Amino acid sequence: MESYTPSQLALRNGQDRDEIWVAYKGKIYDVTGSRLWRDGKHYEHWAGQDLTEEIGDAPHTEVVFERFECVGILKL
Repeated sequence: MESYTPSQLALRNGQDRDEIWVAYKGKIYDVTGSRLWRDGKHYEHWAGQDLTEEIGDAPHTEVVFERFECVGILKL
């Protein structure tokens, strides 16, 4: 599986490129197909970022990431 830096992830924000990716616990997920991530924003969360710290504020658990394809590993 390919690894990406935070800078590379940041480009997949739905604005700079068509891909909409988010990271969680070191894995990068493609959320492009989700209507909830249209334009790279999901409520107060922005795509192209590591959402590990923010998931506690969400009304759902991390299980939501099982719906999406893991496309890479976040290289820190």
